Amino acid sequence: MSVPLIELAGIERVFRLGDSEVHALRRLDVSIAAGEYVAVMGPSGSGKSTLLNLLGLLDRPNAGTYRLEGRDVTTLSAEEQARVRSERIGFVFQSFHLVPRLTAAENIGLPMILAGIAPAQRAERVARALRDYGLENRSGHRPDQLSGGQRQRVAIARATVMRPALILADEPTGNLDRATGEEVMRLLEELNQGGVTLMVVTHDVSLGARARRQLLMEDGALQHDRWRRRETAADACAHPT
Repeated sequence: MSVPLIELAGIERVFRLGDSEVHALRRLDVSIAAGEYVAVMGPSGSGKSTLLNLLGLLDRPNAGTYRLEGRDVTTLSAEEQARVRSERIGFVFQSFHLVPRLTAAENIGLPMILAGIAPAQRAERVARALRDYGLENRSGHRPDQLSGGQRQRVAIARATVMRPALILADEPTGNLDRATGEEVMRLLEELNQGGVTLMVVTHDVSLGARARRQLLMEDGALQHDRWRRRETAADACAHPT
């Protein structure tokens, strides 16, 4: 049996606010296989963002272990975690998080600069990403010269240019109109169909319903772990549109 991409065991995250403690995550046990499409859902304050930060190695748990590709990443130094984050994890955020003074091409290439990839290889990968995401005629434009959909495509290109195993998308359509949001989700889902594990954090029920699996959070705990049954040819015949 193959090793899960993600294994969380007994994860606890506690924040101290003055004299009180807030249990953002409580005894969380989750296993996610490579190539899954998972939606993390729940109301505000349920622990979704805290879980995203832990999975992205932007935060550490107070207790428990997080194994990524079989490796306990909770024991790594900050520098080692930064390398894993750079090489194996891609982020797509609601507010894009592009560097304002950099062009689309420079934003896409930034992770490779940080990883020390040679200029010739960087240029080749950036050119391919611009082409793949329909941004060739926007390569020299800064974020304030791009539409919301174009900015999110730049963000997705930047998230995938290092060829990560995992993409974490935090409300990826939150700042987009419906048609543009649909385009962005199609791009993310195509990446998932190509084998990349996709986790989408959302409070949008319709967006979460697109995923094959839904993790429903409440008060820092996992309340439900639901799998959407894959429709068969027989189902389609029984329920024609």
